[in-house]
Order: sequence, then structure tokens, then C-alpha cells
Amino acid sequence: MEACRKARREVIMTRKNTTYVPQASEVKSNWYLLDAKDQVLGRLATRAAVLLMGKHKPDYTPFLKTGDHVVVVNAEKIRLTGKKEDQKMYRRHSGYPGGLRSVNARKQREVFPERMIEGAVAGMLPKNKLGKQLTTRLKVYAGAVHPHEAQQPEAVEIS
Repeated sequence: MEACRKARREVIMTRKNTTYVPQASEVKSNWYLLDAKDQVLGRLATRAAVLLMGKHKPDYTPFLKTGDHVVVVNAEKIRLTGKKEDQKMYRRHSGYPGGLRSVNARKQREVFPERMIEGAVAGMLPKNKLGKQLTTRLKVYAGAVHPHEAQQPEAVEIS
């Protein structure tokens, strides 16, 4: 009886369930191109956040940068649904008392259309050091021209 317990304990101690964690050198990041022309802001931001985090890859690990680089073009042609064009407000604060600045989406599109997409994607990423590192992999441009042709970004269709 004692020998049986001892043998069972040895089997349990030697049995290991290991989880695969990719090394930083094993992770390969690709470049993807998203065209924002006539796309709804939330759907585009969701697709970009998934690509940045790497959730589309089989080796996704929540605490590692397993994601890809994302280039978004035609940010000025993004589409908002409903009355958001006039009712959605973008706020920033200077840090000084009374330093709150608010602008609606129509004015934001005219002045800084890139910030609309950057803010939407950043809201879908983790709120920690990793999330800040992932936002540096997002490149947003108002027009159709971007300086990342050398990386040969792969065009992604947004459904």
C-alpha cells in the first residue's frame, strides 16, 4: 500500500503541463495597410487593435509584443454613424486650471483627422506599458500617401 502511494506521488511530480511562450527572437512582426476611406471608425479601430495586439496569430501571448505594425491611410475620409459628426466631443487638457479644450468630431476631422483613429485604437489596447508600446506601432496618415513603402505592407480588407 505504501509503495503504491509512493509510486503515484512520483508520477504526479514528474508530470508537467507546459505552456508555450514564444521568445522575443522568434516573434516576427508583419506590416499591414488599412484604408480608412468610407470605413466606420469603430470597425476600423477594432481591426487595427487586433492586428497590433497579435490576437490573429496562433502564438498570441497577452504580455508580449506578438502583434504587427499597422499603417492607416485616408484618415480624413473615415465615416461616423448617426449624429456623431456633431455630437461626439474630443477633449484634451493642458494641465493648467481651466485648461480643458473640447472640439466636436467635424472640427477634429478638419484639423487633426489622425487623432480620431489614434484615440479610438488606443482605447481598445491595454492600459499599461505594453499598450503604450503597441501604440507606437500604429502609423496614421490623413491622405493616401505614406512613407512605409519599403516595408511592403500587406493590404487588409475590413468587412
